[in-house]
Amino acid sequence: MPEVSSLTGRLLVATPALADPNFDRAVVLLLDHDEEGSLGVVLNRPTPVGVGDILASWAPLADAPGVVFQGGPVSLDSALGVAVVPGGLYREGGGPPVGSGARPGAADAEVAGEPAADTAEGGRSGDEPLGWRRVHGAIGLVDLEAPPELLAAVLGSLRIFAGYAGWGPGQLEDELVDGAWYVVDCEPGDISSPDPERLWRAVLRRQRSELAMVATYPDDPSLN
Repeated sequence: MPEVSSLTGRLLVATPALADPNFDRAVVLLLDHDEEGSLGVVLNRPTPVGVGDILASWAPLADAPGVVFQGGPVSLDSALGVAVVPGGLYREGGGPPVGSGARPGAADAEVAGEPAADTAEGGRSGDEPLGWRRVHGAIGLVDLEAPPELLAAVLGSLRIFAGYAGWGPGQLEDELVDGAWYVVDCEPGDISSPDPERLWRAVLRRQRSELAMVATYPDDPSLN
């Protein structure tokens, strides 16, 4: 297989042509992308379930609207935390990204039926706060088995996801060739958008290209 250029930390924005209802108008944050496949979470699928209903101790730290988000169609019974820690609290070149072979934190991986990350390889760097492992920039994964108090003073934002989106080796690359996704940069504020239902349009609208025009695409093209 040819070498895959990692898209870890970037956004996949569903094109209007993508027919899969699981990803209609979806904005996916890629947490892991390499030759072995890809893993991400959908940022704009809030559910009616409150964080306090499944993870009461983390509920005070979760950003509004304070609900669990459906991260994707895979392993909906697993929980995964994604948090932004403002710059200066980690080494930019610190611990390896998720794409180095580590998957969601130990608790999440075991629930999802995946091998837990090896501490020596996928653990935090010495400059990262306990309970948080950098994925890209200020974005990282939270160990939901750790005491929330470890991160309370440093978290900029926190989202809790049920399930995730996954692709096998080469599968995402094929979808990109087929025009299913736009690939754009992620901003830390995307993780905790106060209006997630409008995130698809907001991300496209800020692009300095023809993608900004796609933001005006009607929900039902037949009405255009």
